[in-house]
Amino acid sequence: MAQHAVRLVEEPEGLRAALGPLRRAVLERMREPASATEIAAVLGVPRQRVNYHIKELENAGLVELVEERRRRGCTERVMRATALAFVVDPAVLAPSARPASTVRARDRFAAEHLMSTAAGTVREVGRMVAAADAKNKRLLTFTVETELWFAQPADVHRFTDAVAEAIARTAEQHTTPQEGRPYRVVLGGYPAPARHPNGPDEEGSQVEHISA
Repeated sequence: MAQHAVRLVEEPEGLRAALGPLRRAVLERMREPASATEIAAVLGVPRQRVNYHIKELENAGLVELVEERRRRGCTERVMRATALAFVVDPAVLAPSARPASTVRARDRFAAEHLMSTAAGTVREVGRMVAAADAKNKRLLTFTVETELWFAQPADVHRFTDAVAEAIARTAEQHTTPQEGRPYRVVLGGYPAPARHPNGPDEEGSQVEHISA
């Protein structure tokens, strides 16, 4: 089975399975196929302990069996992470979160609305990527990014209004139902994180990412 580039974790069990320094270290080293014995040697911990964590990761669907091989009279299981990186569905951490439609009456300038919309995007795209991978197809998406400078809050409102009008004019050319697939376009903006001169973003240095 082909290894996914990114996989969406939608179940609390998957998130719990990835928590803990040792378990994350095991998952990190399973980007490439490896056995419990090989990982134990690298991490300097007992093989039985590593094997336990691999079993838990396998039960959560985060790692999978690649092959079984004979080694010193025993059968050794070679495992690999099911994806190179894992993205957690925000709903796993906040299952009771309100849908975007109820966040400040869909206020386009509300941070809560931006976060709710972004969470929905992560969830929907993650599921579609998994479905496309299962069919050995590529999901066609597009991303447009840039960085702007605003001197006053009023500039943000003027820019947003201008972009909304431009998108509305362009969208008119693609709103007639026809053969094909509908696309959802999301445009959001937020203050760029402060950056160290020669290091990571200040906010980024305080956040620990869960990834394979």
